[in-house]
Formats: sequence, C-alpha cells, structure tokens
Amino acid sequence: MLALDSVDVDIARGRFTAVMGPSGSGKSTLMHCLAGLDTVSAGQVWLGDTEITGLKDRELTRLRRDRIGFMFQSFNLIPTLNARENITLPMDIAGHKPDEKWLDRVIDTLGLRDRLRHRPAQLSGGQQQRVACARALASRPELIFADEPTGNLDSRAGLEVLGFLREAVDSLHQTVVMVTHDPGAAAHSDLVLFLADGRIVDEMRRPTADLVLERMKRFDVIRATADDSVTGAAPAGAEPAAGED
Repeated sequence: MLALDSVDVDIARGRFTAVMGPSGSGKSTLMHCLAGLDTVSAGQVWLGDTEITGLKDRELTRLRRDRIGFMFQSFNLIPTLNARENITLPMDIAGHKPDEKWLDRVIDTLGLRDRLRHRPAQLSGGQQQRVACARALASRPELIFADEPTGNLDSRAGLEVLGFLREAVDSLHQTVVMVTHDPGAAAHSDLVLFLADGRIVDEMRRPTADLVLERMKRFDVIRATADDSVTGAAPAGAEPAAGED
C-alpha cells in the first residue's frame, strides 16, 4: 500500500498553503517527505534548486537546520531556558549568530517582547506556541512546516497562533505549509490542498471555513459511496431489493 501515490505539488514562495484530508490520507507523510524527514521510494523532492532526495543524512540535517523551520502540536520548548533562549537555541547549537534586526522584527510581530525572560511554565499555551513559531522563524528559513500547530490549544489561543502565521507570510514574507484537519485553520491560508488515499484530489484558493467544510463533506460522501460499492452494502436508507431479507 502506498502512503503517497503520484503526488505532484509546487509550493508557492511567500504564500500560506494548508494541507487537509481525513486521517490516514497522507497529510503528515507528505510534510515529512517534503521536509526530508522521510525518504521517498520514487520521485524527487526539491527545495529551491536543491534536490533533497539525493542528500546524505548529514547534508539533510544541515538543510533542515539552516533552511527549514518546524512547528508541531507539542511546543518542544526546553523548560530550563527562557523564551529568548528557546527561540535562539537552534542557532546557538549550530554556532550561528542571530540576525538581531530580523530577530527583533520576529519578536515584535509575534508580540513576545515582554515575555522574553519568562520560562515555558510561566507562559500560556498560546504564548508557548508563539515562542515555537518565533523559533521556527528566527533563522529566516526558506520554508516553515506546521503540523497541526493549534492541536493542543483552546480556540482563542489557536486563532491567535493562526493569525501570527498569517502575519509571518504577509509581513515577513515567509512561506508556510500547514497540515491541519480544521476547516477554520485552513481558512487562514491562501491555498488548500485536499488529500485522499495518498493523492491530491482537489485544491481551493481563497478558502473560507464554510467552503472547506463543504468540500470535506463531499469527499466523505464520495468515499462512503466507494466503500459501499466495494463491500456491496446498500446505501444508507435504501430499501432492500424484492426477495431480500
């Protein structure tokens, strides 16, 4: 069984792209392959003019460190470090000096100026995710991957983080790819890619939450109909044929 099947996608620079689909559709696998976290059995993955499918482990590590930013459901903050130290940690490990002008812009855009000396335990969930977002942005990566970034947040904090991701694209000219199952989250993007059974089956530009939800419901109906055809089950509400029990 293929986790991804004949996927051909071009992520636009300086845009916010959301990837949606039911559980098991291949959303996270696609993100992991695009980021070089998983290897592909066939095909190619490019980041700019670099074919990452041909890189060795050490080269992939360097590429992810220097050119890609990550956000996950788990904030992955170091509890003994304050917010600023968590933000600059990847650059500190790499021995890179942060661009202070850019770092200040990121911190101010995300509203973290008065939280830089706070440790994670002193921050709300939304503030912790903002720190994680700043960490992803701090090295000015070419591409940011966000895997269900609002999954562990309440609705208010989730909207806040999505707003900051939108701001990162609009004001900081970053490129964001977000995996999500939430139509409301997808509505913050410029483009939604819909996955089903490892394939990109549709896309939507200028999405709204209602339009995305309607499209997802349509896919659910199509999938249920296909499953019924395979199993021979009658459609819901259908009367059995004459002579059947």
